[in-house]
Amino acid sequence: MDKQIDVRIKKDDSVPFHNKACYCIGTGRMNLALRHEYHKQLEKVQKEIGFSYIRGHGLFCDDMAIYQTYEEDGVEKVEYNFTYVDMVFDDYLSLGLKPFVELGFMPEKLASGSQTIFYWKGNVTPPSDYGKWAELIKATINHWISRYGIEEVRTWLFEVWNEPNLPGFWKGADMQEYFRLYEVSSKAVKACDVQLRVGGPAICGVDDERWLSLFLAFCSEHKTPLDFVTRHAYATEMPVREGHYDYQKLRSQEVFLSELRTSRDIIDSFSEYAGMEMHITEFNTSYTPLNPIHDTNLNAAYVAGLLNEMGDVCASYSYWTFGDVFEEAGVAYTPFSGGFGLLANGMIPKPTFYTFLFFQKLQGQAVARGKQYVVTRDGEGNLRGICWNPVEEGDKEELILDLRIETDNGEYLLVTKLVDENTCNPLKDWINLGNPANPSKEQLELLRECSQPYTATKTVTVQEQTAEIQIILSDNAICYFELKKITRNPDRGFREELIKGAQL
Repeated sequence: MDKQIDVRIKKDDSVPFHNKACYCIGTGRMNLALRHEYHKQLEKVQKEIGFSYIRGHGLFCDDMAIYQTYEEDGVEKVEYNFTYVDMVFDDYLSLGLKPFVELGFMPEKLASGSQTIFYWKGNVTPPSDYGKWAELIKATINHWISRYGIEEVRTWLFEVWNEPNLPGFWKGADMQEYFRLYEVSSKAVKACDVQLRVGGPAICGVDDERWLSLFLAFCSEHKTPLDFVTRHAYATEMPVREGHYDYQKLRSQEVFLSELRTSRDIIDSFSEYAGMEMHITEFNTSYTPLNPIHDTNLNAAYVAGLLNEMGDVCASYSYWTFGDVFEEAGVAYTPFSGGFGLLANGMIPKPTFYTFLFFQKLQGQAVARGKQYVVTRDGEGNLRGICWNPVEEGDKEELILDLRIETDNGEYLLVTKLVDENTCNPLKDWINLGNPANPSKEQLELLRECSQPYTATKTVTVQEQTAEIQIILSDNAICYFELKKITRNPDRGFREELIKGAQL
């Protein structure tokens, strides 16, 4: 059964809409930024979408080589090597990206234990010497201040660790030990410059309400620096493993969003933190990089619904991640292995790439907004909008969006860009090719060609100050549309009715 939504937009309509879709994007560990494919993917994302910040793991891991020790006169001494981090951060800044710095994980020579996480073995134990940990943070930040200038570094954000409430990411998920790490780390950041902004606790999923409440109580009681709060959010239930892949059922968008509202309420319950920024420094549908849902049109339509509402309670929300050069669970066996990225390896845009591209295009004041659509009007009266239709399972259900827009009489151009399972579904096309694990050059070119929205134009004539537009979305489709006034200026002698056989 089809679903129909009728929307009426008057000239002076205005609705709240906080679009932070392109504030921050996630990345795999820092060292991956030294790879050519990684750079190409990030360059494309920045050229076509354009995020403001980037956040990832592994700043202090050994493959970045920052923390070094040597022996002199029988005494172990510390020195720092910023060669690789300079390459990475120089590249980020050249692409218009500011670092949202995650302070972690632990250098092996500073670690108190041997527990690691991921294929690349990031050490997740507390420091053996908190004084040396603080000096590492201060030396690194002061290096950035020297290299990039204090005014630039003041625009960055600093987050202490990653998901310490999960025992895989922080030994024993030891809350009190994390509070100690946070206090030492935040004070080290402020020692470099009091205007630098630092926050945490970057929790996710397990007992997060208690963790957040106790973390804020600790910071309040101990007068610990805190400029913003961070947490993560994922929208799936526990996975079922099959070979190289994980499969999960989506939770409802309302359940996902309710968790963020609960965190917002907890923050606001502390008088000194009421209204403080909450940044979602990771979010996606699934939390495993082996889930093919990330490669689907359903993912694109579902995420659109999140981008529509997350700004109501969050200062930012960072999609995890921009690309599939990513190794938490090892190197992907195929281009469509369920990686988090907006781009599959081989420079293939996934449907969710266009979700972010479309939201980036929204400009001006929002004039209409519902659970499955948002429309804005810019200063010249042009309308831009997005609508989406996620359908995970059950009966097929088309969405029919009927728009009646109060506007001046005249001739208008309607542009639509459609991403659905028939027009932009590279996962299906890859399957049609026979699931090649290592596509040839020709196959990659074909997949990229198949990964484009269907773009169409239409003339809309307004005679009684009302434009009428209908957009029909199949399952898991997302459509971007523009309506702008045009003035015809045909060349002398051009008469389209005389062009034989053309449908114009």
